[in-house]
Amino acid sequence: MDDDHYFSADPSVEFTRTPVECEVWGQPITLDSGSGVFAQGRLDIGTSVLFRETEPPVQGRFLDLGCGYGVIGLAIAKAVPLATVTMVDVNQRAVRLANDNARALKVSGRVVACTPDQVPSDFTFDEIWSNPPIRIGKEALHELLLTWLPRLAPDGRAVMVVGKNLGGDSLQRWLTDQGWPTERIASAKGFRVLESRRG
Repeated sequence: MDDDHYFSADPSVEFTRTPVECEVWGQPITLDSGSGVFAQGRLDIGTSVLFRETEPPVQGRFLDLGCGYGVIGLAIAKAVPLATVTMVDVNQRAVRLANDNARALKVSGRVVACTPDQVPSDFTFDEIWSNPPIRIGKEALHELLLTWLPRLAPDGRAVMVVGKNLGGDSLQRWLTDQGWPTERIASAKGFRVLESRRG
């Protein structure tokens, strides 16, 4: 994509939509992805590992951090009828696609996608789910996580999938050192599924 990255706020590459069909927690889901947005035209391997190695959560308030076209947050909304889901991404195209997908799945009454600055500062979440944007760099990633993890409710948790070769094990140690005890709950296809809780 040349210099256009999925974590750009407004990618300049021409916008085209590409459908993605996948099965998550036993439910088929069809979504639109798009150019200039992470994992165009596919369910990326990390997210597929995240789904395969976890059970659907129970009711609550959820944050899909770095949502892309919305597959994680929308899978939760489909699997958990009482869930309310906030999906955030800096990429304006991702936000638009995620909201369009929520409408198409008829869950837009419980789901909203927006940019991070549009989330009210007093919002808290029972769970954060994420395939975090590792390629923004370690410093930016650490800042991102330390911005959002404090939004967890007292008994809340964060569930993330991170490539082992992209620092999944060191991230686990770093989060624990920062006061967010983090366990590896699964490992598959070169990815770690991590669960962080408030220390």
